[in-house]
Amino acid sequence: MSLVTLLPFIVLIGAMFLMTRSAKKKQQAAAQMRDDMQPGTGVRTIGGMYATVKEIQEDTVLLEVAPGVHAVYAKNSIGAVLDDAEYNRIVHGDDELEGDDTVVPDDASSLTTGGSPDDVAKIDLGKKAEDDDAPKETGAKSAEAKDAKADGEGDAK
Repeated sequence: MSLVTLLPFIVLIGAMFLMTRSAKKKQQAAAQMRDDMQPGTGVRTIGGMYATVKEIQEDTVLLEVAPGVHAVYAKNSIGAVLDDAEYNRIVHGDDELEGDDTVVPDDASSLTTGGSPDDVAKIDLGKKAEDDDAPKETGAKSAEAKDAKADGEGDAK
C-alpha cells in the first residue's frame, strides 16, 4: 500500500482525536467550575434560572431561588458560576457598567441620520371615500351605474 492510499485514514483518525480531546477539555473545565462553587455564590442553571448556592453535597446543590425558596438541583445542572458583580447586575438590576463604555440604545433612533423623528413626512394610510376620488355623475346615468354595480354586472366584461 502506498502513502497516498493511507493518507485519508490518517487524516480521519487525527480529526477524531482532536475532536475528542477538545470535548474532554470542555468537560474537565465544567467539572472544575462546579467543584469551585462555594456557598453564597451566584449561579445560572442549564435551564436559565439564576440562584444563590446555599449548600453543596456530593452530587446535589441546594439553591435559593428567591428569598426563603430553596430547591435541590443536581450538580450537573449548574451551567455557570457567576461572579458577584455579574450576578447582581442580572438578578438585582444593578446597572454598574465597569470598564464598558459602550452604551447600546434601546430604540432604533440612533440608526437614522439627520433630523428628529418629527421631521419625517407623515403618510396617511387611511382609506379615502370613493366620492372624493371619482368625478360626480348626475342624472339617470349615475342611478343606472349604481344599480348595475349593486347587481354585480357593472364592471364585468
